[in-house]
Amino acid sequence: MTTMTESSVREFKMPDVGEGLTEAEILKWYVQPGDTVTDGQVVCEVETAKAAVELPIPYDGVVRELRFPEGTTVDVGTAIIAVDVSGGAAPEAPEAPEAEPTGRQPVLVGYGVATTSTKRRPRKGSQATVPAAAQAVQAELNGHSAPAAPERVRPLAKPPVRKLAKDLGVDLATVTPSGPDGVITREDVHAAAAPQATETAAPVTEAPAVQAPAAAPAAVTADGVRETRIPVKGVRRATATAMVGSAFTAPHVTEFVTVDVTRTMKLVEELKQDKEFQGLRVNPLLLIAKALLVAIRRNPDVNASWDEANQEIVLKHYVNLGIAAATPRGLIVPNIKDAHAKTLPQLAQSLGELVSTAREGKTSPAAMQGGTVTITNVGVFGVDTGTPILNPGESAILAVGAIKLQPWVHKGKVKPRQVTTLALSFDHRLVDGELGSKVLADVAAILEQPKRLMTWA
Repeated sequence: MTTMTESSVREFKMPDVGEGLTEAEILKWYVQPGDTVTDGQVVCEVETAKAAVELPIPYDGVVRELRFPEGTTVDVGTAIIAVDVSGGAAPEAPEAPEAEPTGRQPVLVGYGVATTSTKRRPRKGSQATVPAAAQAVQAELNGHSAPAAPERVRPLAKPPVRKLAKDLGVDLATVTPSGPDGVITREDVHAAAAPQATETAAPVTEAPAVQAPAAAPAAVTADGVRETRIPVKGVRRATATAMVGSAFTAPHVTEFVTVDVTRTMKLVEELKQDKEFQGLRVNPLLLIAKALLVAIRRNPDVNASWDEANQEIVLKHYVNLGIAAATPRGLIVPNIKDAHAKTLPQLAQSLGELVSTAREGKTSPAAMQGGTVTITNVGVFGVDTGTPILNPGESAILAVGAIKLQPWVHKGKVKPRQVTTLALSFDHRLVDGELGSKVLADVAAILEQPKRLMTWA
């Protein structure tokens, strides 16, 4: 059996897969201890505050240890996997692993399994546990013998679950865990709290002389659960934080316009038959995006950002066009770099790639950085319009409503026409009412008469 030395073990640390990220959640491991890995092989998928990212291992070897289970949030710079690069076979796992100064068991971040007397750094804001020896000495001084109590192992649970247990008065030591590696989940805590709630229920008061009709039972799911709590983390947490920051930092103004887009819809159908657009994604969003880019070219001051530190307005001479996309992990806003310089076929190709990548959950953090203006298409959900919140650091966002057949006065007669409502939100520190109105009016004029794309561009 090949003997491994610590010098032959390489630790792969959680990298910063974006700019300034501090942590990431391990979504899925693709390898297990004993597996052989090669340089560049993807070993796990992690979710950051911006996207889900696959992590490749940078060397060859045999997996010795996975330091954290799936579902654990790990700080950037923390070792997550150990690989033996000596070329030997993977060691058999000992029946009773012993802690070493350089060893580490796969446990939740910030919590360890107290199986040895190895010293641990006290947690911030908590009192250190009194050692058993100190308890014995104190007992002797008081004239009593120290009770022989077995060492209590700290139950595994994430901080939000511990807080929930505290709020419900549940002792985690009495809870049966159902999560991976013996981790206690929210459902476990709720299950443990249910019997207590029944025992401590308030006594029933005497019924009044005239009984009221029985109240309808509360709606419950098939398994009897009345509430489900979902941890806010990753993309959803980042989105919530960014939206709150944007809403209460930038003074939002939203303007609306209702537009006859019948000619735009006809042009979409024509482009679908055009050889230059074969194999490309052609839809109304393509022409709306192009119309916005043209409006920005005619009104360049709208494409800017606010530098709070230096009290400056930063004009952008490029447009990184963001497209809001709803994904299973939450709302993300990847952007098309230098969209202003793309032809209509190039823009169609970029839009198609952006949508496909977002649906697959493969959008990279870099694709969501550096946006200048954004389009959100709420019309795909049948919504007429909305008042969108600015993407942080951007000057404007255009909401596109549903395109519907409506009665419309056209050439002096009421006719059925394809109509939609646009809403433009902008940062009033950067964009005044006149400038915002000009941009929105230009977009509307192009969509009413899409031939203006050729003359205004």
